[in-house]
Amino acid sequence: MSARPIRILLAEDQSMVREALAALLGLEPDIEVRAQVARGDEVVAAARAHDVNVALLDIEMPGMTGIEAAAALRASLPAIRIVILTTFGRPGYLRGAMEAGASAFLVKDAPAAQLADAVRKVLAGERVIDPTLAAAALAEGANPLTDREREVLRAAEHGATNAELAQQLNLSPGTVRNYLSTAIQKLASRNRAEAIRTARDKGWL
Repeated sequence: MSARPIRILLAEDQSMVREALAALLGLEPDIEVRAQVARGDEVVAAARAHDVNVALLDIEMPGMTGIEAAAALRASLPAIRIVILTTFGRPGYLRGAMEAGASAFLVKDAPAAQLADAVRKVLAGERVIDPTLAAAALAEGANPLTDREREVLRAAEHGATNAELAQQLNLSPGTVRNYLSTAIQKLASRNRAEAIRTARDKGWL
């Protein structure tokens, strides 16, 4: 009797990229793409419904990021191996992905054979990390921002005032101001816009 194929869930919001990945992986004799979703908040339900054993997650998706989806998947279906795929080789993303329970972290322009090989390796219990990103993450160090500081910075991205942020986050304006001030200082930035840009570039938001 032949072994069961590796059963894949693909989560990627860009349909052309998702379909291309599905087509490439589908060429592998031991891999079957069982499910495709375009939103991070659909990952857990799809993984459960389609009996997958490896999830390939993009980082930037609507509903929930790939890193948040990885953490949710890890909590709900811990046997599923997680591979994070990203266009952006940001060191902070790698650290966040590993903390969320991912077994592999690859950039999307990696060759298809490398991706298929990574899928096989994570299913065998190995970790696969893009070596350039691993070196950059070690050099960059840990994310200096607390969860609350990240939350306030993310909420401030679209130009809301401190009063609007306070109402949105159920905090006092003074507390919002303190979080922003601390984040700006930690990121050696001159203002909130620069702090947000720096945190985004490093993958810390």
